[in-house]
Amino acid sequence: MLTSVDTDLLRVLADPLRLRIVTLLAGETLCSTHLIEETGARQTNLSNHLKVLREAGVVETEPCGRFTYYRLRPDVIASLAGRFADLAETARATAENDVKRSCP
Repeated sequence: MLTSVDTDLLRVLADPLRLRIVTLLAGETLCSTHLIEETGARQTNLSNHLKVLREAGVVETEPCGRFTYYRLRPDVIASLAGRFADLAETARATAENDVKRSCP
């Protein structure tokens, strides 16, 4: 069963720009300059989205001089994916066993 934490995380990831950022960070650790170049987002807009991702625990930061690098936390994504995998397995078992509630 999905929890309120999961639904909050789904809301965070549902935004197209945040999902794009997460997708980019899955491939490599990037600074905001790289993310601006890759997404075409304005600095202010990107910073706001990165703040949301940080507060949700999806990304972590690493200061490097005057830059900040962002890294995806795969455990957070894997946990959410695991919840969906559990739902899929339950649905598969339900379908195989033809489980249905009878109508009154």
